[in-house]
Amino acid sequence: MKNVSLYLGLGMLFTHEMDAMPNHEWRVFPLLGSLPDAAGQFVFLAAHIPIFALVIAFVASLNLKVRDRAQKIAAGFLVVHAALHFMFSGQANYEFSSFFSSALILGAALCGIGFFSAVALERSSSIS
Repeated sequence: MKNVSLYLGLGMLFTHEMDAMPNHEWRVFPLLGSLPDAAGQFVFLAAHIPIFALVIAFVASLNLKVRDRAQKIAAGFLVVHAALHFMFSGQANYEFSSFFSSALILGAALCGIGFFSAVALERSSSIS
């Protein structure tokens, strides 16, 4: 359950980042939004290559301590990410208005919550 929640949530997050391109998400960020559109888009896209590579490497690490910590950080980010979108949603440059965009953002957050719920259930069943 824990792994399904995490990987489904990451899948939604990665898909959301593809959805971010037609929604010009880089315009919402203070530094990127001040760049010309082509430059902001390039930096936004290029930054996601190492970010995604690191996320994948750490959540799948063979080192169990690293993997456990990275999975918790990733699941937490899924929730924080949705909160950030809620905070930015009032900005003029915020363009995520479709049902699918919202479903990806909120679905990923629910998966993060599901991950932590599964961790709590694992702990409580191992204590009993």
